[in-house]
Amino acid sequence: MKTLRTLKEVFLSSLPLVFIIITVCVFMAPMEKSSDYVKLVIGYLSVVFGQAFFLVGLDSSILPIGKMVGSSLIKFNKSIFIILFGILFGILATVAEPALAVLARQTHMTMNEVNETVFVWILSSGVGIFVGLALYRVIKDMNIKIVFLILYIMTFFIVIFVPDEFVALAFDGSGATTGDISVPFILALGMGISATMSKRKTNDDTFGIIGIASVGPIIAVFLYGIILKISYGGNLPPAGIYDPGGAESFLGIIVSNITGVALALFPIIIVFLPFQFRLVKLPRKQFIRTILGVVPVYLGLLIFLSGIDYGFAFAGKYIGEVFLSAGRPQWFKWILLPLGFVLGAAITLSEPAVTVLGEQLEEITNGHIQKMTIRMTLAIGIGFASLFSMLKILTQINILWFLVPLYAISLIMMTKTSSLFVGLAFDSGGVTGGALTSAFLTPLTLGTAQAVALSAGSEAQSVLTNGFGIIAFISVTPLIAVQSLGLLYNRKLKQAQELNEKYEQEKYEELSFYAAQLEEEESSSMELSSQDTLKETEYEMEPIVDLEEGASG
Repeated sequence: MKTLRTLKEVFLSSLPLVFIIITVCVFMAPMEKSSDYVKLVIGYLSVVFGQAFFLVGLDSSILPIGKMVGSSLIKFNKSIFIILFGILFGILATVAEPALAVLARQTHMTMNEVNETVFVWILSSGVGIFVGLALYRVIKDMNIKIVFLILYIMTFFIVIFVPDEFVALAFDGSGATTGDISVPFILALGMGISATMSKRKTNDDTFGIIGIASVGPIIAVFLYGIILKISYGGNLPPAGIYDPGGAESFLGIIVSNITGVALALFPIIIVFLPFQFRLVKLPRKQFIRTILGVVPVYLGLLIFLSGIDYGFAFAGKYIGEVFLSAGRPQWFKWILLPLGFVLGAAITLSEPAVTVLGEQLEEITNGHIQKMTIRMTLAIGIGFASLFSMLKILTQINILWFLVPLYAISLIMMTKTSSLFVGLAFDSGGVTGGALTSAFLTPLTLGTAQAVALSAGSEAQSVLTNGFGIIAFISVTPLIAVQSLGLLYNRKLKQAQELNEKYEQEKYEELSFYAAQLEEEESSSMELSSQDTLKETEYEMEPIVDLEEGASG
C-alpha cells in the first residue's frame, strides 16, 4: 500500500516533465529514430519506479538509522566526540546521495579527468567538515548571521583563484549534496544538539546547519579545481562530448552501476553497527527489518541512476540541443527562456522537500504564512532561477555576474531578518534542488551549452564552464524568497503587536475614563452627603441656641 502511494506521488510529481517532453519530442521536434522513443520511455519508467523504491526503503532504513544515530550521539556528552561523529556521518550520508551520484556522472562525461568516486568523496568531505563546524556553532552559541557572512566572504575570495570550469560546478555540487539521505541525518544531529547542548536550548539552532554544511562542497570543489589545474601544468584538458546513454545498453549500464551504488550505501550500514550494539540496541526483529530496508534503497537507487544514464538525461540533452539546431531560425533558441521558467516552477511545486519546508514555516509562524504561499514563492523564484541559467548559457555570461549580486542581496537581507528565518532560508537553498532537477534540468543545460559551443565556434566557452550552474541558481533564489517571507512575517507580527498595543491603550483610556467618571460621581455624592450632614447639624443646633438665648433673657 505504501509503495503504491509513493509510486503515485512520484508519478504525479513527474507529470510536468512528461508534458514538456511530449510537447517537444513528439510535436515540436519529433525524434528521427523510433529506438530513441523506446530509450526515452525506458529511462522515464526507470526513474519513476526507481525513485519510488528508493523512497520506500529510505523511510524504513536510512532515515531511522540517521535519527537513531543523531539522538544517540548526545550520550557521549562531550563536544569533541559529537563534532567528530557529526563529521563522519555527514560524509557517509552525503556519499549515498542520488543527486550527487548523477552530478558526478555528468561531470565525468564532460571531463574524463574527473574521477566519479573521487569527486563524490571530495564533496562529501566538504559537507562532513562543515557539519562539524555547524555543530560547533550551536554548542558555542555563535551568531549565525556572522558565521554566514564570514563563510561567503571567504567563498567569493577563493573563487578568484579557481579555474572557470569549476566555478558553476562547485555551486551545483553544493545543491546536489543535500537531499533525501543527508538532510535527515544532519537535521537529527542538529535537533539533538540544540535540545541538549545549546545554551539557549531552542529550535532556532536547528535551522542553519544545512545552510552551513552546503558551503563545504563549494570550497572543496574550488580546491579540487585549483589542484587539478596545477597538476596539468596550469592548463586543464578540453571538455569532452556530453553523450548520456549514447553507447551502452540499459542492461550494460545497470551492471556498470552495481558496484558504485553498493559503495555509496554500505558504509552507512557498517558504521551503524557499532552504534546498534553499544548505544541504540534495537530489538532483534526491528534491527533485521531496518537492515533489510536497505535492499529496496539499493535496488531503487540502481534503477534510478541507470534510467537517468540511459534515457532520461538523453531526453534533457535532446531538448536542450534541438532549439539551437542549424535548421531552426535564430529566434527559436529564446523559447528556452520561458521553457526553463515553466520547468523550474513546475518541478518546485512537485518537490516533496518544498512541501515539507512550507509546512515547517506555517507551523513556526502560527499560520501567518500559509504553506501554499512559500510553495508559490519558491516556485516563482526557482522559475526565474532556471530562466537566468538559460540566459547565462545562451549569452555565455560568466555565472559570477549573476551569483555575486544575488548572494550580496541575500547577505544584506540578513541584517533585517530574524535569525530563525536566516537559518531557514539558507537551509531551503540546500534542499530545493532534488533528484528530478539533477536528472533532467542539468542534462538540459549541458545539452544547450554543447549546442551553443558548436554554433559559437572559436568564441565558445567550455561545456564545463557554461553547462553547469542550474543548481547554483536554484540554491540561491530561496535565500531571497524565504528571507522576504521572514521580513513579511516580522512586518505582520509588528502590525499585530501595534494593533494589540493600540487596543490595550484604548481599553486603558476607556477604563481610565470610567474610573474618572466614577471618582467624580463618588466625589459629588460625598459632597452632597457632607452638605446634608452639615444641614442636619445646623438644624439640631438651633433649639440649643434658642434655649441659651432664653436663659440669658
